[in-house]
Amino acid sequence: MKYTHALFTLLAGFLPLTGNADVELPNIFGNHMVLQRGAPLHIWGTADEGEKVSIKFGPRTFTATTDEDGSWEIGLPSLKSDGGKSHKMTIKGKNTIVLENILIGDVWIGSGQSNMEWSLNGSERKDEFVKDANHPGIRLFHIPKKQFDTPQTDVEAQWKPCTSSTIPNFSAVLYHFGKTVHADQKVPIGLINSSWGGSPIEPWTVTDKGSGKMYNGMIAPIVNFPVTGTIWYQGETNCLHKNGLAYTGKMKDLIEGWRSVFNNGNMPFYFVQIAPWSGGYAPGQLPALWEAQCATLNLPHTGMAVTTDIVHNIGDIHPRNKHDVGERLARWALARHYQKKGVVYSGPLYKAMKVEGSRIRLAFAHSDGLKSRDGKDLNEFKIAGSDAQFVDAKAEIEGKFVLVSAESIKNPTQVRFGWHKVANPNLVNRVGLPASPFQTEKWTGGTGE
Repeated sequence: MKYTHALFTLLAGFLPLTGNADVELPNIFGNHMVLQRGAPLHIWGTADEGEKVSIKFGPRTFTATTDEDGSWEIGLPSLKSDGGKSHKMTIKGKNTIVLENILIGDVWIGSGQSNMEWSLNGSERKDEFVKDANHPGIRLFHIPKKQFDTPQTDVEAQWKPCTSSTIPNFSAVLYHFGKTVHADQKVPIGLINSSWGGSPIEPWTVTDKGSGKMYNGMIAPIVNFPVTGTIWYQGETNCLHKNGLAYTGKMKDLIEGWRSVFNNGNMPFYFVQIAPWSGGYAPGQLPALWEAQCATLNLPHTGMAVTTDIVHNIGDIHPRNKHDVGERLARWALARHYQKKGVVYSGPLYKAMKVEGSRIRLAFAHSDGLKSRDGKDLNEFKIAGSDAQFVDAKAEIEGKFVLVSAESIKNPTQVRFGWHKVANPNLVNRVGLPASPFQTEKWTGGTGE
């Protein structure tokens, strides 16, 4: 039977074509990327069924053959950082892909809601920071907002060098975090921004029972790409949802789920304690969420940056000072992950109390050099007796302790500190890091020591 050219062209639209598929890579692999040092690497993609694929990286070549669905994966041994040297990777099948300007270093994810998404362009001192943002050793990967019912395999993003032209719309907190780590450790840093304003924690979570739509679209495609750790800024929406102390369990699910899918049980997870705000939080909900975030510190390899002191507009749920937030998160990374000695990485965190007659002695972690931030008397302390009626308290520093009392309370039983949604306490330690709000009655918070 003879086919006319027109008929053949029509049929070709319905007949399977074999032997023509190019070797392709997901977008997490590209020019300017940072490959995670010190971890076995996997490069993967698609091609024709049964096609031989090779990767040349440095002096070595690695090969694999695609399986019946056209997928392939090639393992590379752990790499050592080499001071920012640029590398090239060549992937060959029927076609050839050449990836250039690759660095070997540490990759960090920044995720959460609008305060993580918040751009450098919308933050304090933006002109200064944008002008100074030319860092050849820092690379940016901005994942667009996508939701899916099932886990996806790719994202529409590309790695970019960090420059004054690429940074303005990138996450300010993640940039300041990465810049601080890079400057201190002198290692290339890859920054993956995957955040969505207004998002609650649940869509980001993956457990044995299932996965959220934001996880499916914005995290699942990169879980086989090794990373160092995660920074997280989220919680405002869950506070509006009145989750309060229940947020502890939600954070536990998030952290343990991500550690599982990234196959990194000790993956650092450093987060921001959300800021005071005069807006629509129900009474008591913000303090309860603060306690839930403190309780998350009971999980290993976690850290928390407190932000009570850097809110310049209490009516704005988006504090514009993002540089201090990023730098405080970086303190946790430098001290705990990078094991740098002498770094004070947290402000005072409540540890224990002891009743001493008509006063209460409070003990804190991270309490070297306790002082008042503004030179005034310590504020935001309240004390109560057995009737749980709180009154303003006098608070005095004695070494690493704070002594709290009130003339009208002869037999005190408990203390609260900054325990309301517009708190602006002035207790700090010697490097000026602020104390987190707390209450002493059946406190669940940790200290991250």
